[in-house]
Amino acid sequence: MNYIFFFLLGISIVASIFNGRLGEITTAMFESCDVAVKVAFSLIGIMAFWLGIMRIAEKSGLVKLISKLIYPIAGVLFDDVKKDSPVLGDITMSISANALGLTNAATPIGLKVMKELQEENDCKDTATDSMCMFLGMNTAGFQLIPATVIAILAGMGCNNPTKIIIPTLIVTTLAFITAIITALIFKKVFSLKGGK
Repeated sequence: MNYIFFFLLGISIVASIFNGRLGEITTAMFESCDVAVKVAFSLIGIMAFWLGIMRIAEKSGLVKLISKLIYPIAGVLFDDVKKDSPVLGDITMSISANALGLTNAATPIGLKVMKELQEENDCKDTATDSMCMFLGMNTAGFQLIPATVIAILAGMGCNNPTKIIIPTLIVTTLAFITAIITALIFKKVFSLKGGK
């Protein structure tokens, strides 16, 4: 990826030299850096708030309670995970973080889930059905409220940053359902072939 970015940057600079617009490139780079810092600072508050809420939920036992409540659904989707496993609570927290649009907060939780699923995995060099299901669901990134994107749009000066809520909900819901169905189909196909 670094090579690709270096190549694109190099081509841009060379093209700007040949077009006599090197000054515009320099100005654009400094303006972009300024905007990047402003956007990053606008995200700090919302990320800190939701990460704190998630930490409180974990310490208070709310995560365990939620995992017990969603086990009837999660038990079907993640049928190779033990009923009392703490990973179900972490899966819940990851999906909740994605649903609130906190993809940066969902990443460390998602990594923790994969590590816990790997610890329960008997065949360490092969992903389990639950790992594949979680990866599909997490990658689809179902979002009720795209909080991070709203914060970025607000930081960029958008007049109505919440107008993306409905389109985001539709698209991420379809992606989420498609990911689940695809994972279930592949699970069935590979179990029939004896590849489980």
